[in-house]
Amino acid sequence: MSLFLSLTEDGSYALTGTGYTVIILIMLLLLSAACYFTSSAHPVKNGTKKLVFAAMAMALAYVTSMIKLLHMPMGGSISLFSMLFITLIGYWYGLKTGLTAAIAYGLLQMVIDPYIVSVPQLLCDYVLAFGALGLSGLFHNAKGGLIKGYIVGVIGRFVFAFLSGFIFFGDYAPEGMNPAIYSFLYNGAYIFAEAALTIVVLAIPAVAKGLIKVKDMAVQNA
Repeated sequence: MSLFLSLTEDGSYALTGTGYTVIILIMLLLLSAACYFTSSAHPVKNGTKKLVFAAMAMALAYVTSMIKLLHMPMGGSISLFSMLFITLIGYWYGLKTGLTAAIAYGLLQMVIDPYIVSVPQLLCDYVLAFGALGLSGLFHNAKGGLIKGYIVGVIGRFVFAFLSGFIFFGDYAPEGMNPAIYSFLYNGAYIFAEAALTIVVLAIPAVAKGLIKVKDMAVQNA
């Protein structure tokens, strides 16, 4: 493990130079795979278009994740709709592409702002929690699929964030409070607050119509 992670003074792990390189390479491979292996008639052309739109969504998610309306003391924050941009990829292209791109985004978050105490926690917080946002692809062709997919993706992220908080960070619960309740309240506070704000915005007719037009552009000839 020392090749990829190094122990820090606070007991957590930091990525080494090799670790950063490997994670970035995996992230790029996942993103490329998400855009190319699902293409049909013209894989190079269509894959390139998917790559452009998926990369654009990931870039917007990263930028908005840096705009924090509220930053929680032990990690997590209410950002400016960052989860929405990742769920859009699944909404545009379906479950397989959505999950793969969302996992790639989780690795991007790990590279940018890592907090690692163990490999299982790393997988839970970055691969599974962010990857679950790709569940939006379940409603790729459904009526009202944007909001339905967003809600399911957010719930998926919450489930893994809750499990991580309960299993790996339960010791931080206030004295006398059940760690499961603490994790539920802590993670639910920022995840569902952002989700509620996003759903209100998505319910605005002009926004909904605009995002439908964006989907039409994203999937045209793809």
